Amino acid sequence: MTATIRQLTGPAHTRIYSYGAARGELVVPNDDLVGPIDSSDEWIRQRTGIVTRVRAVHDTSAIDLAADAAREAVARSGVEPTQIDAVIVATISNPKQTPSVSAIVADRIGANPAAAFDMNAACAGFAYAVAQADALIRAGAAHYAVVVGAEKLSDVVDPTDRSISFLLGDGAGAAVIGPSDTPGIGPTIWGSDGSKADLVGMNGTLTEFRDGEVPWPTLRQEGPAVFRWAVWEMAKVAREAIEAAGIEPADLAAFVPHQANMRIIDELAKQLRLPDSVVIGRDIETTGNTSAASVPLAAHRLLEEHPELSGGLALQIGFGAGLVFGAQVVVLP
Repeated sequence: MTATIRQLTGPAHTRIYSYGAARGELVVPNDDLVGPIDSSDEWIRQRTGIVTRVRAVHDTSAIDLAADAAREAVARSGVEPTQIDAVIVATISNPKQTPSVSAIVADRIGANPAAAFDMNAACAGFAYAVAQADALIRAGAAHYAVVVGAEKLSDVVDPTDRSISFLLGDGAGAAVIGPSDTPGIGPTIWGSDGSKADLVGMNGTLTEFRDGEVPWPTLRQEGPAVFRWAVWEMAKVAREAIEAAGIEPADLAAFVPHQANMRIIDELAKQLRLPDSVVIGRDIETTGNTSAASVPLAAHRLLEEHPELSGGLALQIGFGAGLVFGAQVVVLP
């Protein structure tokens, strides 16, 4: 008789217990960047809503930012580090292709020997990581998870590039996710469109750089095309996430979109017909676009400034290079 493999099952529901944040040490105003791109403070503010962005000093890495954010999230969660058995870091800026940021973060926060892996889903990375943690816990493959979005994008900026360089900042946002008596993380609406891969991404490969064929690869984007995609297609995705959660826009306490551009944020809110009661995350004004870190950083700031949002519903959505997207409704811790 063939033995039957035992399969694990976990709790029916999960929720976010807490957030943590770490931002680059340097505050960089628009005036510091306008020379090489022949621009102005006024132009950047009008086009993006950014007044300043934060960037890390030379010796601070994406790993350092991720560990700092994770430590705060764990400290606020009430969960012992030794209880965390999964660490997921979403990033495109690991300074090394291997080892993973997540394994180092797991060790630094005292979660050894947690399962640890990185994921590259660009600006949708945090939403992807939340979906992964939720699924792992409900499947019984983990009990508590730390998910982090962490970026040091200043390492991959060309100061003379007018398409994206002035948008980017450095930081990390983290969340602790664990079991819940009631649903705290709604269904994730996610996907990709690799046919548009050339719209956002690196302008060269590491092997081309090694062989002297290109300078150090940096981020580039086709701004107008990305703007149109983000506004029209992501509004549909956001609506799907609201519907999948079984709620109405008026049930939301907060909207936490990827901090790509203030005009995109405002247009998405308009298309979703969000009532004035919904508080919108606009961390981009002083933090900049931090890719995978932007959603948790914006959520962290919202809760710091509006503690009354605790326990309310938030729609979060990330979208970017790939092109990839992910959205879900969550209960704010």
